Amino acid sequence: MLFRKITATIEEHLQGNSNKILLIDGARQIGKSYIIRYVGKKLFANYIEINLLEDFLGNKLFENVKTVADFYLQVSMLAGDKMQEKTNTLVFLDEIQAYPHLLTLLKFLKQEDKFTYIASGSLLGVTLAKTTSIPMGSIRVERMYPLDFEEFLYANGFNAFAIEALRDKFHKKESLDEGTHNKLLNLFKKYLLTGGLPDAINCFLEEQNIVKIRQIQAEIHEYYAADASKYGTENKLKISRIYETLPSTLENKKKRIVVQDIENIKGKKFSDYRDEFDYLTNAGIALEVKAISTPVFPLIESSGKNLIKLYMSDVGILTGIYYKNNVRAIIDDEPSVNLGTVYESVVASELKAHGHKLYYYDNRNNGEVDFLIDDYDSLSVLPIEVKSGKYYKVHSALNKFVSNDDYRIKSAVVLSNEREITTSGKITYMPIYFVMFF
Repeated sequence: MLFRKITATIEEHLQGNSNKILLIDGARQIGKSYIIRYVGKKLFANYIEINLLEDFLGNKLFENVKTVADFYLQVSMLAGDKMQEKTNTLVFLDEIQAYPHLLTLLKFLKQEDKFTYIASGSLLGVTLAKTTSIPMGSIRVERMYPLDFEEFLYANGFNAFAIEALRDKFHKKESLDEGTHNKLLNLFKKYLLTGGLPDAINCFLEEQNIVKIRQIQAEIHEYYAADASKYGTENKLKISRIYETLPSTLENKKKRIVVQDIENIKGKKFSDYRDEFDYLTNAGIALEVKAISTPVFPLIESSGKNLIKLYMSDVGILTGIYYKNNVRAIIDDEPSVNLGTVYESVVASELKAHGHKLYYYDNRNNGEVDFLIDDYDSLSVLPIEVKSGKYYKVHSALNKFVSNDDYRIKSAVVLSNEREITTSGKITYMPIYFVMFF
């Protein structure tokens, strides 16, 4: 079984005496149902799982459920013998977005507190954004992501002791020895191939077959595109257009979305596509990075420019689109291949999985810096530049950024393939794999 850090969150919540119901939100095929099922069966003698999307497409037992009594009656038809007591009975409502009215009912189920509940949804972020009667005081929403690089290391035989030893090196800014560095960099490159989708990683571990890995990724990529059709006729074509063009958009020099290119209509504004952008990010299939020209901690106070980049949430899907079954582009450092977009994408997904809001620096006079995040320890902005090639110390925009006294920058980071951790002025250079500890 693949190690997932969110397991501890689920166990803590279900074993605690919380007055809220836990909802696990996230994209399709990232392992939400699997991990909830694993924890639920381990902690509760009576485990009841109801897939509401299957019910919506089939018997529709829960379509007209409006009261707690009606809910209990329908559950009893499926698992009446398992409906015992709160301490030993867990009811897992999977794909709850199929019936938005059940989100409202959660408040009353929790008030009665007859059983323990947990819910998940692959488009839950979209449903929550569109539903006006969400009982926010009765639910706790946690976003789940594909496996990050740390979880990938666990899947490849690393244990907690090894991870903590690496974390200690990161915090002390101590370089790894050549052998350890090469092993980690090799695994990082393989992570670029597999991405964080559990099925793709399991296929990698069991078969080491890039063709089968790419087939899994291509199927899930198609699932994500097909999900747009569930959003509504008016929006689905625009959503599909934006999603399908993300890989080519990211290869542009600026990488940001050009709204006039979405439908090839002049005069279109960012606000004309806000719903479509929100869908892609709420559904968990794209990561939004907002532009900031005058950064001040906390960054949310500086946000406001209608210039965004959208990265794909899984780097394996992206490399599958770019390079198909050819692994040499990544593993062998082919000089003709620029991996800048791929490296930026994986950094975006890592930072997002660790809870950071994503921003980038955009200034007409000074250029761009790849990422900005809030550094709460120093109460300042931390700029991050990502380099995939050997000229990792060439970064004029970052130099101007850190030397601007108005920004009050205390430190900056450049991530690359280079082994040694060094510091020059405010800028620290470190290996790309250490992003797993940001």
